[in-house]
Amino acid sequence: MKSLAKSRIILLVLFSAYLSGCASTQNQPDPLESMNRAVFEFNEIVDDKVIEPVARNYKRFVPKPIQLVVGNAFSNANDVVVTANSILQLNFESAAASATRFLINTTFGLFGAIDIASDISEASDINISKRNEDFGQTMGRYGVATGPYLVIPFLGPSTLRDAVGVGVDSLVAHPVTTIVYLNSVDALDAAIRTPVAVGMALDARAQLLDVDKTLEEAALDKYEFVRDAYLQRRDSLVNNEDVELAD
Repeated sequence: MKSLAKSRIILLVLFSAYLSGCASTQNQPDPLESMNRAVFEFNEIVDDKVIEPVARNYKRFVPKPIQLVVGNAFSNANDVVVTANSILQLNFESAAASATRFLINTTFGLFGAIDIASDISEASDINISKRNEDFGQTMGRYGVATGPYLVIPFLGPSTLRDAVGVGVDSLVAHPVTTIVYLNSVDALDAAIRTPVAVGMALDARAQLLDVDKTLEEAALDKYEFVRDAYLQRRDSLVNNEDVELAD
């Protein structure tokens, strides 16, 4: 199983090299629009019927302090991904800040349940605010083209480059989803990691509930609005125009 995981990672990395020959999104941002719109509609149906109701019940019935603790813990795990990609980008300031966040929040913040690092950053001149780096951004920093825009079933907006990036981050860096360092994946391990990964997705969706109404009112074509906003956001992140996440 370990060799299989490594083979998948090698394939993902090799595939990312192919992206450098793809057309940039500036020249042809959505050549797969017909397929993407179909997947987008599918995702909208699944979200309306299943994901959004579950997220709303989560927001409604789970006490806010517990929601905050859960969100902090998942954000803390993500700091491992941010640290790894900051190092790959030779952005050592971001790497040091994210590694420090993870160390402080894991040790003194009860494994990330309490975001002590952000409190320290707000109360002092020490800048260890939350960063946003992933392997898709890392490839972008080294000139790998985005490739065509993609809407991925259940996951939503992406690009060919970012889809590869998600795969690499998930298999290599993220402490919840990675399987690279496991000798095997047994039933017990899957029984723990699967609900945690589902919880991560639910927490992320719950945080977007307040955006839904605004999006519905602002967009004449919701698909185009989401696509353009995603591509602009990713471009700004690759160029480090937004290196910190607002709390």
